[in-house]
Amino acid sequence: MDIPRGKEVKRRKTIQRIVLIVLLLIALAGTTLALMRLKPAAPSVDSGTLFRGPVQRGPMDRNVHGVGRLTPEEIVFLPAPVDSRIVKINHRAGETVKANDVIMVMSNPDIELEAEVAQWSQRSEAAKLSDLRVTLESTKLDQRATLAALESDYTQAKLTADRDLELTRLGLKSDLESRLSVDKAEQLAKRLALQKQRLDIADDSIKAQIAEEEVAVDKAKADYDVKRRHADDLNIRANVDGVVQEVPVEVGQRVPAGTILAKVAQPAKLKAELKIAETQMRDILVGQEASIDTRNGLIPGHVIRIDPAAQNGVVLVDVKLEGPLPPGSRPELSVDGTIELERLSDVVFVQRPVFAQQGQTASVFKVDPDGKGATQVKVKFGRASVNAIEVVDGLKPGDNVILSDMSQWDSQPRIRLN
Repeated sequence: MDIPRGKEVKRRKTIQRIVLIVLLLIALAGTTLALMRLKPAAPSVDSGTLFRGPVQRGPMDRNVHGVGRLTPEEIVFLPAPVDSRIVKINHRAGETVKANDVIMVMSNPDIELEAEVAQWSQRSEAAKLSDLRVTLESTKLDQRATLAALESDYTQAKLTADRDLELTRLGLKSDLESRLSVDKAEQLAKRLALQKQRLDIADDSIKAQIAEEEVAVDKAKADYDVKRRHADDLNIRANVDGVVQEVPVEVGQRVPAGTILAKVAQPAKLKAELKIAETQMRDILVGQEASIDTRNGLIPGHVIRIDPAAQNGVVLVDVKLEGPLPPGSRPELSVDGTIELERLSDVVFVQRPVFAQQGQTASVFKVDPDGKGATQVKVKFGRASVNAIEVVDGLKPGDNVILSDMSQWDSQPRIRLN
């Protein structure tokens, strides 16, 4: 039986439509599956905002950086010698002074009175010594006059005795008269000898009396010198050539003994006090060379002291300055310091990326050879310096890495560089 032609055509079109829909569904499913299997596109980063650095092989200087200030090697503290009152201040903080300059004048009536009393006592003892010398010298002169008179009397008696003896021998004078003359001469001879002994003893006595009074004078002088020094100590002197750092008192103020009245430093003798992170302290040793940047010149030096304790994560390191100070160098001037730890002769190293730490493993982006992209790689770092760090594993000489902070791309294995 013949089928109408119109129905056959209609059936064929229906089948074709179904096949086409099936094919479209299959194609759509395949496309969806292919799209699902595609990796997300790498994010783009402006390469002009990034710092890059090559991996190199060769010598590397290890050093540690710190900020700090210039401080005096020695600060002279000037304390109040006694309980006293400030009557005058001659120099304030910032002024240059000489060692003998009086920074301030203080007053203590008791000490000043004691000095005056001691001075008058010394003068009194000195006057006594002068009077004693005059008195003793006068006494000695009297004794010498007595001695001279006895010598004259003896000489006359001796001549008379000799004459009487000669007259008696000639029978012109009695023996008794001669014997009386001789006896008188002998008596005067004895008195003369005693007077000489008395004069000798008087010399020793005079020396002893004068020595005793000289001791009293010396004692009074020593007492006055002490009291005078105490009074002079009320004039507070700088004691060194330098600059006044601080004067924390005012005129009229009463201060107890020991109160710090002023501080004086020598600006020509400065050291650098650097603050070094305690994480970088393990390789720093006394004697290591350093360089101090005053922003007006570099000064060489070496480490002379390391503070035994850390404060707020930093350790204070003192550096002695060995070169001339640049103009403008003064106490409390802010400086940057670099301490040289060692020189590595042959290592693989790179400029230090942000967050790269000594002896740790970190991720960095290695730039593709064509410079259009970068891949994140794990790198093990070794010994570190301020601007460079040793590469132990993960990179080789000739590689280029991104040194900038890439923490926002840590989740991306690759980036595109525009």
